Amino acid sequence: MDSRSAFPMKEKIVLSGIHKSFGSKVILSGLDFSVNEGEILCVIGKSGTGKSVTLKLLVGILAPERGEIFVDGMSYTGASAPQRAAIESKYGILFQGAALFDSMNIYDNVAFGLRRKAASEDEIARAVPELLELVGLRGIEKKIPSELSGGMQKRVGLARAIALQPEIMLYDEPTTGVDPITGGAVDRLIMKMRSVYKITSVVVTHDIKSACRIADRVIMIYEGRVIFTGDPDALMRSSDPIVRQFVEGKADGPIKVI
Repeated sequence: MDSRSAFPMKEKIVLSGIHKSFGSKVILSGLDFSVNEGEILCVIGKSGTGKSVTLKLLVGILAPERGEIFVDGMSYTGASAPQRAAIESKYGILFQGAALFDSMNIYDNVAFGLRRKAASEDEIARAVPELLELVGLRGIEKKIPSELSGGMQKRVGLARAIALQPEIMLYDEPTTGVDPITGGAVDRLIMKMRSVYKITSVVVTHDIKSACRIADRVIMIYEGRVIFTGDPDALMRSSDPIVRQFVEGKADGPIKVI
């Protein structure tokens, strides 16, 4: 895709030998992958394979039992509290449901992180309209989240995330629950964030069409490990039966008709 830019192959994030279980249920069993600076990496796989768990490990909501996570060459898993805070400040997150505050209008939602960083109200008054303009939502500052469609809420969530100028954006199923036209708009925004801010992006998605539109690379997680890594063309050409099953949307085993 012509809009994908060429970036130097500098590793921004590295996950090495990550293991994570919940009780007797093993989720990740030696997960290894890296994300290059300025890259859009899409993470695919069936439900329950550990995609969302991986995002939670990246931002410190969960901790691995074994393995290490590095961000800009710094160990996150073994970091001191100040080092962890410095690494976490690099992240912006767009949750699956946008996670807006229902009791706040859109202006205050977008301003939330800026106020926590003690930005002045004058700075916020300049930034919020610009951020909403960037995501194609000019003039909605006084509305509340319930007045917006799901796709618009996701765009507000993106505006709030990029207000803090993150180096890394994590997207959890950004096109889930929206129509194909809105999904395409969300995809274009993800690519725009990379082109405007040079943001490194990790996108967890079930949406193969979306992944093929936006990804520089795709990885597929299966049984706690990466079983495929490559560009979208390689994904669509893969002869691996597990990859083909996912790409083609086939059920496991024969389908019973009841």
